[in-house]
Amino acid sequence: MSNKMWGGRFSRGPDAVMEAINASIDFDRRLFAQDIAGSRAHADMLAKQGIISSEDAEAINHGLNTILSEIEAGTFEFSRALEDIHMNVEARLADLIGPAAGRLHTARSRNDQVATDFRLYVRDSIDRLDASLHALQGALAARALEHADTVMPGFTHLQSAQPVTFGHHLLAYVEMLARDRGRFADARARLNQCPLGAAALAGTSFPIDRHATASALGFSAPMANSLDAVSARDFVLETLSAASICAIHLTRFAEEIVIWSSAQFRFISLSDAFSTGSSIMPQKRNPDAAELVRAKAGRIIGALVALATVMKGLPLAYSKDMQEDKEPAFDALDSIELAILAMTGMVTDMTPNTEAMRKAAGSGYSTATDIADWLVRGKGMPFRQAHHVTGRIVALAAGRGVALEDLPLGDIEAIDPAIDAGVLEVLGVDKSVASRTSFGGTAPQNVRAQAESWLRRLAGEA
Repeated sequence: MSNKMWGGRFSRGPDAVMEAINASIDFDRRLFAQDIAGSRAHADMLAKQGIISSEDAEAINHGLNTILSEIEAGTFEFSRALEDIHMNVEARLADLIGPAAGRLHTARSRNDQVATDFRLYVRDSIDRLDASLHALQGALAARALEHADTVMPGFTHLQSAQPVTFGHHLLAYVEMLARDRGRFADARARLNQCPLGAAALAGTSFPIDRHATASALGFSAPMANSLDAVSARDFVLETLSAASICAIHLTRFAEEIVIWSSAQFRFISLSDAFSTGSSIMPQKRNPDAAELVRAKAGRIIGALVALATVMKGLPLAYSKDMQEDKEPAFDALDSIELAILAMTGMVTDMTPNTEAMRKAAGSGYSTATDIADWLVRGKGMPFRQAHHVTGRIVALAAGRGVALEDLPLGDIEAIDPAIDAGVLEVLGVDKSVASRTSFGGTAPQNVRAQAESWLRRLAGEA
């Protein structure tokens, strides 16, 4: 038996394999709310334009409301034979209201319908992601303010470089996430045009009002070219690109949490809420939440690559290949949202070990640059010469196995005649971080001001 929704041209139904590969209802059913919203807007517009009667529009809207309630209650019966969410909804609508249901598809196609649904879904997802990122920024800024004075090592090449504050380190991620939110906002602005009314690919001969449906669905305008409207998926690619960059940022922090919580570092600890144990080693406390955040990036970046591969080389307008746009996008958007929530939980949950951080901050002769800067600033020495002199001081300390501040002043003075007791004023991690007062620097006063500024800004956004 051919499909009653489109099978007039066909004398028999599809092969079982064809039905299996063709059906998308198993995953596109999650578009139900967007599909019903689009159908409501379309029916209202058709009635206002005199294309269908107001009585039919009223029956259609009543039926759509019933279907929405059934799906939300879990009583709706989805059929793979009906292929997708659009035809499942339309078939149920026909059961509920009879022939009037057949008027709903006037002046539209599944091509513009799915494009509209997907734009609505991605737009909704971006709004949720922005709220989640906002919360993560708030958690980071609050912890940064709390630890504006907490000294820790700053790293390059994962080697101790210069002392920074823990608050300064956390604020770096607040800045990254702000750029992530900006990318999502840009993607949202570009996707916020409505394909509905483009029909299959060429528009329609009916006197529809596309501006009305666009406005009803919260779009800024209808898409200006019917071919582009049904064939464009760059809005998904752009969103997945933003999600991939965001996921990379999250993985960098997740990696640091894994490192910091290790017995070798002991910079932080996570509670039972964000740790797991071992089935064989009773002493283990594993940072699995952070490791899973780190791994989610593979799925998210993979979704971007998968969709880019599907879209590469597709001729205009719609091809069935484009049915493969949803599963990876759904999975990626779910994954990035979960990763953000997990990271927010860990930021709130983690307990910094301030003593371990302070001890590590002074290791590796991390204040050596402060001596070089002192020679330049106080003695007028060219930086390259100061760098060489400081290197000799570091070599002396390393040879004796002591910290820079533990070298006798006389031994330091013997290295270069420009050195005097004033050098002692710059030795020590607290003095080092306090001196970094340039804009964007790690000085506690800077960190405190930046954290407070971010908290005010985020509160204003809320």
